[in-house]
Amino acid sequence: MKFLVTVKRVTDYEAKIKIKPDGSDIVTDGVNMISNPFDDIGVEEALRLKEKHGGEVVVVSIGSKDATKEIRSALAMGADRGILVQHEGGLDSFNVAQTLKAVVAEESPDCVIMGKQAIDDDSNQAAQILAEMLGWGQATQANTVTIEGDDITVIREADGGLETVAMKLPAIVTTDLRLNEPRYPNLPGIMKAKRKPLAEKSLGDLGIDVTPHVIVKGLEAPAEKAAGQIIPDVATLMDKLQNEAKAL
Repeated sequence: MKFLVTVKRVTDYEAKIKIKPDGSDIVTDGVNMISNPFDDIGVEEALRLKEKHGGEVVVVSIGSKDATKEIRSALAMGADRGILVQHEGGLDSFNVAQTLKAVVAEESPDCVIMGKQAIDDDSNQAAQILAEMLGWGQATQANTVTIEGDDITVIREADGGLETVAMKLPAIVTTDLRLNEPRYPNLPGIMKAKRKPLAEKSLGDLGIDVTPHVIVKGLEAPAEKAAGQIIPDVATLMDKLQNEAKAL
């Protein structure tokens, strides 16, 4: 089986993010960048499925040359080869899906595994758009993934509980936090990763039109929360809720 796994280079969730003075984007200079945590879970799940069923794990990232670091990290975990689609700047979810569709056409994977969302924009859209473009079945927010022959069963996290989805391969699966715990690359894996194939392509090579379908007009920081108040008694609290907060 062949598993195609997406890996996105994102800002570290522990970094303090600042917005550019013109509000066009965030400041990335000097900010630590990491692999999207949900994508790391996807790489781990693909490796576990490969260990059980055999096959190949291919990692793909769309971004600048710097994204080779995140690809190499996935290769150090155990993925077989990587693909970098080079592009400077952002892409909306539709263009990401278009790009992945072109990669899928070249690679013909049995299963595409993606993080349920990227922690930088939190869109949670690319996988669903890709599934529609390909006409494939999809299961989002996977908690458990089981493959038997050309059947795939996914227990997914839904509001209020779990839902079981069964479909035929090829299919698209997005990962949730409780699916697994990603392994740490060991020293032999890191050394091997340096020699594993990493192909580089451009959006032009894939024939992708990068005209945006979603235009971000600007970013702004959320309003600072006002300091809390200590209320002496219930009567005062009720008065403030009714007359100041207009909550009653």
